Amino acid sequence: MSLEKQYLDLLTHQKRYSEHTVASYEKDLEIFNVFLSKEHLKLETFRYQDARNFLAFLYDQGLKKSSVSRKISCLRSFYNYLVKNSFVQTNPFLNVPFPKEEQHLPDFLFENQMNDLFESLDKDTKMYTRNKAILELFYATGIRSDELLTLSLGRIDLKMGIIKVTGKGKKDRLVPLNEHATEALKEYIDMFKDKIIEHDALWLNHNLRPLTDRGLRYIVNDLMKKSAIQSGLHPHALRHTFATHMLNSGADIRAVQELLGHESLSTTQKYTHLSREQLRREYLNAHPSNRRDD
Repeated sequence: MSLEKQYLDLLTHQKRYSEHTVASYEKDLEIFNVFLSKEHLKLETFRYQDARNFLAFLYDQGLKKSSVSRKISCLRSFYNYLVKNSFVQTNPFLNVPFPKEEQHLPDFLFENQMNDLFESLDKDTKMYTRNKAILELFYATGIRSDELLTLSLGRIDLKMGIIKVTGKGKKDRLVPLNEHATEALKEYIDMFKDKIIEHDALWLNHNLRPLTDRGLRYIVNDLMKKSAIQSGLHPHALRHTFATHMLNSGADIRAVQELLGHESLSTTQKYTHLSREQLRREYLNAHPSNRRDD
């Protein structure tokens, strides 16, 4: 078994990383092996200057800074594993600098846009109850796409209005539901319960088979197009929307951190920044001078 495969197995079975994260690491290691082959280098004799050359190689591929940072982080962790297990003596990526990134505020929808999104739901389609339940659940809980897709019947307590969510690192958390989300979920489950049980999957596509991540993105994007909201937004924008609206309404930041399943408070704090457009709207709506007659 290759060293890369041993490392990926460690991430999967001992570190309990998600399949998505392990797949990303695997791709990063594949790119690294392409570079090793191209430059006639070996894993065991790779040095700091080689790591700097690899950094330049990544930039030449036109990758985003965030993507470059992830690859450097992956290889730094990989070499830590190699050093710890005496496969190599030093970590060549230890002092390789991460690219400096401009702070990017998350995309989110304003309250009127969320209202438009709910109004764009077509009641005449057979999957109306599913689409409504998905939208209500995203907005009520702020869960991630993969958390929503892996949610099962056994983790939903409609009577108590609570769901049990498995987040990053396989960590479970309890997230409350509001009345809208509870009712929407109940209506959807009642309508499709037999098929949900048959496939052991909560979310179904229009063929009544398990919904995929791609299918989920299509549903959200289609609703955004119908409501004249910017298309191309990932369902993650609804998670950002939940966090932003909660904080803007006065929710305690640590409570929002807990609901989102964030390890670090600093991750949650980025939602406290208002966008320039929102600042402009707040100013126009609130400043007394803007209500004064000329």
